[in-house]
Amino acid sequence: MLDVELVHYSEVERATAIFHRDGFVAIEGTLSSKQLRFAQEGARRVISEQLTAISLEKANRGYARYSFGSQIHHPEWTQLIDLPTVLSLVEHIFGSDAFYCSGAGGDYSMPGAKIQHLHSDIREFFHDPLNKVTYQDVPTPMLVINFLMVDFTEANGTIRFIPCTHRTRQPIPSLDDEPNWMKQSILCAPAGTAIFRDVRCWHGGTANKSDEHRPMTSVGYYAPWFHRTRLDHSMSPSIYDMLSPRAAELCRNMIIGD
Repeated sequence: MLDVELVHYSEVERATAIFHRDGFVAIEGTLSSKQLRFAQEGARRVISEQLTAISLEKANRGYARYSFGSQIHHPEWTQLIDLPTVLSLVEHIFGSDAFYCSGAGGDYSMPGAKIQHLHSDIREFFHDPLNKVTYQDVPTPMLVINFLMVDFTEANGTIRFIPCTHRTRQPIPSLDDEPNWMKQSILCAPAGTAIFRDVRCWHGGTANKSDEHRPMTSVGYYAPWFHRTRLDHSMSPSIYDMLSPRAAELCRNMIIGD
């Protein structure tokens, strides 16, 4: 098990240093109890809807393992876009307030889900023909904040993270070749914890051996300098018009039809 320190959201300098060192940092206090309950209710509702429509065998991340998909149009997810407790740390990580939202979703596993292979959530985008510069050589291009909706434990399929892999050029091992210490690099933390992670950092789900679902919601942000040709245009103008001025600025590239 990883010896992970929970850092309070107000400790911005310390949290930023840990993030840049390890590729992720666990933050406490970002959600109020009311916001957490609201997020949990939304997660339960969407999980129920998706399980009704999609069997465990047809789950989009392997047996009993699901991605929420884009949920930014739901209020339980839009509340995550402009949390002051989150944005102050995002601004310090990027060194600018000109970042923008990449979407909101998350994932969950159901009882019976098996261990997931290690992976990164972004692929090479430089394609340097001389192989002198790769996507591991630059500062964080994108970060995602995962909000734990339940206590994450060894039994219910918590996430494992491999520290310091966000800047490595080493290949990600297959599940068969993965050393045991990596399989044991699990992050256990209480519900409401926010995991800020560089999407390049190697991570993967573990087996859900419990009798409960293990959900986490998320919101993501692109660095000011990083521009994707394919953006998630999943926010209707009617939802966009209800956002706060800061959230609207962050979601300026996500409006349907743009």
